[in-house]
Amino acid sequence: MTQAPDDDRPLLGGHDVEAELLADWRLLFDALHARFETGDFATGVRLVEAIGAAADAADHHPDVDLTYPRVDVRLSSHDVGGVTMRDVRLAREISTAAGRLGATPRPDRLSVLELGLDTADFAEVSPFWAALLGYEPSRHHDGELRDPDGTMPTIWAQPTDAHDTPRQRWHLDLRVPPEVAEDRVRAALDAGGTLVSAARAPAFWVLADAQGNQACVTTWLGRDAPSA
Repeated sequence: MTQAPDDDRPLLGGHDVEAELLADWRLLFDALHARFETGDFATGVRLVEAIGAAADAADHHPDVDLTYPRVDVRLSSHDVGGVTMRDVRLAREISTAAGRLGATPRPDRLSVLELGLDTADFAEVSPFWAALLGYEPSRHHDGELRDPDGTMPTIWAQPTDAHDTPRQRWHLDLRVPPEVAEDRVRAALDAGGTLVSAARAPAFWVLADAQGNQACVTTWLGRDAPSA
């Protein structure tokens, strides 16, 4: 265990979590993740209600995604940037509730996507990506941008040598509601980006950061004929 800065709760590493024998859960980056297959929506709703009751009692609240066949849960002590025994205790209660409802744990189906950007100077381009995606700098990890809602992939900087010609390793297409598209484009431009093309707007705008890495803001407008 490592001591969390300015906090008397120790952060748990991978070995620490394994020692707690949480069969349904996996430590992925700085959170515990679990997936429970419920088979139907009503069972999922009951599981979410049970999770909510346990979370309120513990005054510690996870992120929960409910879909027709499953419930996904993420547990992290956000104030210290990782997993603590608060998360372990709540994880056990959630597993017990899932077992009572007949939900099936599927730790083999868990994964987390992050995006790495090759760059010689992340500070130069990170304001662009934060504005484009509505992200924030990580409070606990330098060189990293995170979605404050926790639903989109984290972006982290992969250091590389400076070069004249951009060598982009990935491209983002960001689908947004039509009513916010122009505001998002404007925010990215104000953050140091450039407009490469608006020829297909409002279907999509092509933007680039200060190093030439491109991304598109896209909407459904201009793609399908209006319905009768």
